[in-house]
Amino acid sequence: MYKHADLGDSPFSRLRRLKTLINKEEILLGGNANLKIYGTLDCKSGKRLKVKNKVFFRHEKEAIEEGYRPCGHCMREKYKVWKTNRDI
Repeated sequence: MYKHADLGDSPFSRLRRLKTLINKEEILLGGNANLKIYGTLDCKSGKRLKVKNKVFFRHEKEAIEEGYRPCGHCMREKYKVWKTNRDI
């Protein structure tokens, strides 16, 4: 898991590092550290997060192991499965 704030000292350096990691496919998902939610990198909900709350994951398994749940907006089907299993 990568914390957005740890990717660099300035907004520009964080953006460059993030872009590099995405291009190398080392980051495939983003998340909200406060709410423990993960989703796609192009999710509108995730784009509005503060830098201190953003986290990034290499793969879905990593997010789940860290205790995150799927986003109800960009990962609707996986969210429904998660919600159904949670209620059992």
